Amino acid sequence: MKNLFFLLLLCWNTLFFGQNQKIVATKIDSIEFVTQNFIGIDSYGNYFYENENVLYKKTPTLTIQYQNVSLGKIKKVDIINPLKVVVFYENFNTAILLDNQLNEIQKVDFSNPEIADGKSILATALGLSGQNKMWLFNANEQQIGLYDFGTQKIKYLGIPLQQNFTYYQTDFNTFQWINSQNNWFSCSIFGEISFKEKIDSFDHIQFLDSTNLLYSKENSVFFKNRNTNQLYKIEIVEKSFKKFYYNEQILTIFTNKGITNYKITLP
Repeated sequence: MKNLFFLLLLCWNTLFFGQNQKIVATKIDSIEFVTQNFIGIDSYGNYFYENENVLYKKTPTLTIQYQNVSLGKIKKVDIINPLKVVVFYENFNTAILLDNQLNEIQKVDFSNPEIADGKSILATALGLSGQNKMWLFNANEQQIGLYDFGTQKIKYLGIPLQQNFTYYQTDFNTFQWINSQNNWFSCSIFGEISFKEKIDSFDHIQFLDSTNLLYSKENSVFFKNRNTNQLYKIEIVEKSFKKFYYNEQILTIFTNKGITNYKITLP
């Protein structure tokens, strides 16, 4: 009976403290500016945001911009490589590559039948990969592929997906997504598709790697480690915000008035 009591007490303490773990965020600075969509911060500390389909890059000394009126609405901007920014115009099935001054260096029109040897391509997801390649999801084939900038061809990976995804994120080696049932999957550059876990409901989410993630829900930000199943709430000042972005121990909170940067140390 005594051993049972201590076992129950241990389980209760583990559950109680596991649900109330917190990460202290130390405020660094705030920058006031109004924008429709804050995109993120590149590895050099430059801010990217978008207003009325104009892409802006704010450096410590100047702000530059890129706009392509003929392609209309910007769907997504990938800033993982500051020297090769990808702007995706889904309505025109087109990706534009920009240099670090936001000058256009390459245009990829996926409606070109030569890219996929005559097969129809409907790109609904894009992101820069490594080795001069770009991730692509072709909704017509329901497959993930890699587009080679050199050969201007697509190599499909894995098997066709059975469900559409509600969120996706790419890095140089991985294409990760959440499907309509909130299941988290990833695909490697070798075509290996793996199931991670079922994700709780969220307002915004960011994968940090194949194990750790950040997500916001009801104006709170949480960090979760998939291996340990530990959940931490990050303490920030803002009671209401639009979006967050994390990069190299800096958590950026985007509100109607601008952004606030916090220094955080993840467990």
